[in-house]
Amino acid sequence: MKKIIIAIILILILIISLLGYRILLTNNEETELVEISSKEELEAIYNRDMDEISTPFKLLTLPFSILYESSRSFTSSMGGVVTNSSGINPNDYTGSATTDSITSTQSTKEYSTTNIQVENVDEADITKTDGDYIYSLSEDKVIITDVRDETQIKIAAEIEPKNSNTIPSDLMLYNDQLIVISEKMKSTSSYYYSYNNSNATVVSVYDLSNREQPKEIKNYELEQPYYTSRCIDGRLYVISSGYLKEENDEIVTYYYEDGKQIDPGYKNIKRIKDVDTTDQTILSMLDLNNINNAVKVNSYLMDIENAYVSENSIYLLEEKYDGSYSSVPKISSIFGFKGILGAFEDEDKDYDYGKYTYIYKFNLLEDGSIQYDKKAKEKGQTINQFSIDEYEGNLRVALYDSEGSKIVIFNNEMKKIGETEKLAEGEKMYSSRFLGDRAYLVTYKTVDPLFVVDLSNPEDPQVLGELKIPGYSTYLHPYDENHLIGIGMQTEEKVNRNSSGKVISTTATITGMKMALFDVTDVNNPVQISDTIIGDSRTTSAILTNHKALLFSKEKQLLAIPVNNYTEDFEVESSSDDYQSMINSYTSYKKQYISEGYFVYNINLTDGFTLKGTITHAKTKSKYSYYNTSRLLRGLYIGDNLYTVSEDYIKVNRLDNLQEISQSKIKED
Repeated sequence: MKKIIIAIILILILIISLLGYRILLTNNEETELVEISSKEELEAIYNRDMDEISTPFKLLTLPFSILYESSRSFTSSMGGVVTNSSGINPNDYTGSATTDSITSTQSTKEYSTTNIQVENVDEADITKTDGDYIYSLSEDKVIITDVRDETQIKIAAEIEPKNSNTIPSDLMLYNDQLIVISEKMKSTSSYYYSYNNSNATVVSVYDLSNREQPKEIKNYELEQPYYTSRCIDGRLYVISSGYLKEENDEIVTYYYEDGKQIDPGYKNIKRIKDVDTTDQTILSMLDLNNINNAVKVNSYLMDIENAYVSENSIYLLEEKYDGSYSSVPKISSIFGFKGILGAFEDEDKDYDYGKYTYIYKFNLLEDGSIQYDKKAKEKGQTINQFSIDEYEGNLRVALYDSEGSKIVIFNNEMKKIGETEKLAEGEKMYSSRFLGDRAYLVTYKTVDPLFVVDLSNPEDPQVLGELKIPGYSTYLHPYDENHLIGIGMQTEEKVNRNSSGKVISTTATITGMKMALFDVTDVNNPVQISDTIIGDSRTTSAILTNHKALLFSKEKQLLAIPVNNYTEDFEVESSSDDYQSMINSYTSYKKQYISEGYFVYNINLTDGFTLKGTITHAKTKSKYSYYNTSRLLRGLYIGDNLYTVSEDYIKVNRLDNLQEISQSKIKED
């Protein structure tokens, strides 16, 4: 009898202890950000050492581990869980939105700026201008070109990297400062680190008081590969991300500023509760208005596949599958409020496995500092930064999976407050755009449904209208409040029948690039009012994956994009003498030549798209490098002139008739 009483008492003590542990866990859930407590902990994370799980914990959970693993093995043998296997890679896309021209404080001329997503949040690009000078990349150099006299443009200066293994990636321009963001190849004899991208990010700030002699006034280096950057009111935010690194048997915790190594130690690296990863993301801030101030560096253990930046916040998105089975479950999942018997229940029944998006929110404080706030989790994946939007204190996110596409709305506390119905089951989402109280989604399988979504009530978003047309858009750009430009691919649907004539499937093939103009005045019945097809199935353009390649001005009725194809496949108006001379010059080699042309259109609501002509820059004699599309052709306007910029040339043409005024050769053949 005594033994039974003692056993009951021990069981009660165990239950009370476990309940206390559960309460402790619950109380700690509000603290999402956790500091790395020791160098050993960081090393354990880096090595993903299972010894960090204590032996008593393993013994305590062993029976349940066996039960869990056996149950899940059985589930797997029965077919497992169906998950989405989309072919879209979010890293193939960058994002951004809309700005027209501004007037320079240095130049009296009107000029275009980088096509960005969020007003007042500038984005880096490979070409920038201040109206008097053009700043561009050519291989490993930064070229500063004097364009004050359009008839005699000339190179004013060249900036070369200090190290041969440093290649400039992006440029940012702020007042009289040029920011060059480069990737530095880190030498290593280890294949593992080379394979896992051991590049570092180098940020250099140049004083442009004398454009012919730019002077470096700030330099810092982050020990992870460059991901993206923004500039808000003179505060430069640079994000780099990659695997944790080890050097001389030590985890790298340092960075460099003005040539000095600064090591804040392991305590500067934070991890987010319940996020298990060996990836490191570094967020840095440099105040360009106070260039002598130290750069602020924050480090977090997280992986990112997407990023969105507003004037007030940074949102970093990680996508991963939930449903990976662990042989060691958490105590909190075993001893919940349901009691010990909960461990024997099939908790997979109510859990929706698949790909989830984790959203990490960081606040931008008044002094420019970055502060982690909260996280949210939602099933599905995003496409690019245009899948995300902050509006009137709420965050709107467009996601898709095999069950369809949807828009989810979170409040300022990252609590979900609204969600649309699932749209277009079995179709991929190819583009999305948030514009005020509306959102536009494009999904595709064999035709392109354009959905119009009303977000005026964030707690009850509604799908208003739908338009089905051939093809799909990978980028949506606002023309005005009631009209939308879609840029993507044209497709042709084919119905497949068996020998008895029964339809067995439908397929679609790409037949060319497509630009379309949509009227969404009647939100319940969107209409395509104009379109134009470019080239054939081999035609491509940087605009399909990079919004910064677009030059658009409603006031100037101007839309221009770079286009790549074999020379004979360019479909251009016969009035373009420049294009015709290019074709005639390479007739005998046209099957081998790849050409990148800058297509310039007149656009308005009456006539739609009217091709004015093509400006050509690069030609590559190769049968194999067709798909190596150049990313380095950009267009911009200054005054009444169009400037096209590549690694080889800068050309000046009149905007009205594209007559060439002058050109400057940047790179020797």
